[in-house]
Amino acid sequence: MNFFKQWGNFMMLGARAHAQWEIDVSNTILGSKKRLAVLGLLIIPVILGGFAFADQLGVALPEFLGGKTAYSPAFFTTGIFIASILIGIGAGLITGCIGAGGGFIIAPALMSAGIKGILAVGTDLFHIFAKAIMGSVIHRKLGNISVALAVIFLIGAMIGATTGGVINRVIYDINPLLSDVFITVIYVLMLGILGAYSLYDFLKARKAPDAGGGAHGGKSEGADLGNLPRKLQAMNIPPMITFDQGIVPGGRKISALFLVLSGGLVGFCASIMGVGGGFLTFPIFVYVLGVSSLTTVGTDIFQIVFTAGYAAISQYAIYGFIFYTLAMGMLLGSLLGIQVGAMATKVVKGITIRGFYAMAVLAGFTNRFFALPSKLASIDLIPLSKETGRWLDLIGIWSFFIVISTFAIWVISTFLMNIKKLKGEEAIS
Repeated sequence: MNFFKQWGNFMMLGARAHAQWEIDVSNTILGSKKRLAVLGLLIIPVILGGFAFADQLGVALPEFLGGKTAYSPAFFTTGIFIASILIGIGAGLITGCIGAGGGFIIAPALMSAGIKGILAVGTDLFHIFAKAIMGSVIHRKLGNISVALAVIFLIGAMIGATTGGVINRVIYDINPLLSDVFITVIYVLMLGILGAYSLYDFLKARKAPDAGGGAHGGKSEGADLGNLPRKLQAMNIPPMITFDQGIVPGGRKISALFLVLSGGLVGFCASIMGVGGGFLTFPIFVYVLGVSSLTTVGTDIFQIVFTAGYAAISQYAIYGFIFYTLAMGMLLGSLLGIQVGAMATKVVKGITIRGFYAMAVLAGFTNRFFALPSKLASIDLIPLSKETGRWLDLIGIWSFFIVISTFAIWVISTFLMNIKKLKGEEAIS
């Protein structure tokens, strides 16, 4: 039980940190005409290219994207593009309103729509990379970046990303159905732990005296160190990397070995799951390596650009496992959703937000959990009739989209009903 709470809290802290990065990026992109122009330049060729590609081949969108041959740059239909925008809006609303990673719903949503798991992962990675490049706020955080930490960490991240990408592709080459099973199992485990902890966190918060307060809580890590960081920093395994010189006299030191191992884990998760890397970096840096939160934020922003870019391009793009039209649609939708969600938090109680987050994560878990039996049956691991598998799939799909749609409608309606109040707050501020 104690392990569950520690791991769940670890993942929740990471989800919130990654969400804050998403919000900062969204604000940076939408606040700059130049960045909006770059966004337009990225999207227009993808849309026109999709039309031309599909028209030239004279083919319709297949029931499943991928198969043994992935499609690049993209098969395009207006319906697919609109669906990708809606998925992005849903993820953005969760990120902006709840302050925790809405990206967890992207892969389940894409796979429920018939996208192969490996294509969903590659597309999600590219969407994160495109967002990171356009909305990079590194220039604002340069004073908080430890270049030495970042470079050593990235060595491990690239090794991990390569390993994760190779594993995904090898499994896919053996059997595309086995690839879907593998990715589904990973999401079942991840969303199951995070969803259970989110529900526990919500029920615990309801009993607390300040249950109506904000959703983001948590203490800021500065000069204090926990037991694990102390032990790791006490191990003198050369080369030793110095950091946080501006926070503690003389700075702190940690072995490059631990940085490489940490980077390897982050890169591996990013390449396997798409969203995984971004939400692991913050808790690993702060609670495992003992890096201050100020240095962590800047270094995390720096590494996301390179880790997501390297994994997306070297492990998926060059093999054709990215659906560019979907990626751009999700990017557009998430930028809009994050803004609406973030403004809605000003008129919504924190305890309500926690409850909705638990529901959203558990909906993603339910979606992948009910999809798993038919996928296991497809590779003859369990006996299951096609009809039973189809009904289980439908239960997972409908429960997922009903919960996410209900949440989206609630947030948007709350925003619209309080728009005058929100405008008044902006005018005062």
